[in-house]
Amino acid sequence: MKSIFVGSEGMLGIITEILVKLIPKPEARQSMMVMYSDLDKAANTIREIIANKIIPATLEILDNITIRAVEDSKKIGLPVDSEAILLIEVDGVKEAVEKEAKKVKDICAACGADKITVAEDESKRDEIWAARRGANPALVRLRPTAIVEDATVPRSRLPEMIRAVREIAGKYNVMIGTYGHAGDGNLHPTVLTDVNNHEEMERVHKAVSDIFDKALELGGTLTGEHGIGIAKAQFMTRQFSPAEMDLMKKLKNAFDPHDILNPGKFL
Repeated sequence: MKSIFVGSEGMLGIITEILVKLIPKPEARQSMMVMYSDLDKAANTIREIIANKIIPATLEILDNITIRAVEDSKKIGLPVDSEAILLIEVDGVKEAVEKEAKKVKDICAACGADKITVAEDESKRDEIWAARRGANPALVRLRPTAIVEDATVPRSRLPEMIRAVREIAGKYNVMIGTYGHAGDGNLHPTVLTDVNNHEEMERVHKAVSDIFDKALELGGTLTGEHGIGIAKAQFMTRQFSPAEMDLMKKLKNAFDPHDILNPGKFL
């Protein structure tokens, strides 16, 4: 019941108290930026890292549109000619970190990485992660309107999803910058547009619809962390059967028969 309650977007109750557990800082960690001239090679690297039973503390991807936007905004020396970069960090016991980091670097090289830059100290580590922190703020500066999605697929299907987003952007002639938590299969295709351009917005809506259809086709979900809310309500029946939708409505009615908790949302 805890997961249902937490995942209900406030529709089943109000959280009044939260207990948190502090996790000690790891003994050691190693961060690296891996550059690729081919987006597919970057995507395949993610799959190979996970297939080798390595679960990095962080595994992020930025495509070329995102790289250029961040570099234009932050001026931190990102490789603007790279089609994609992976930002990877492993942590834990020192000996294990050294072993895992070497294995990750070997996998990246075998998958066709052009260059691997390892952070030598905390300041270099901060530079690497400034790229990821700056992704969304940099992208939203490019056009008047940014639509940030979080379609999520099994990690093994990430290469297909990344290729699909690129093809969808070309199909509808819209700008989409993609970045995200590759280690979770959680991508953030960010559609850059202008809400006042009605013809373009028609193409944007079609592109977003295709992105969700592809994510579901690959065994994924409509949202990895942002929630359904109002914007994705229309897509719910693509992922869930009538019986599943009915079950959710019954749960809602059981907890909130008067519909006073976060009313008017997707149920």
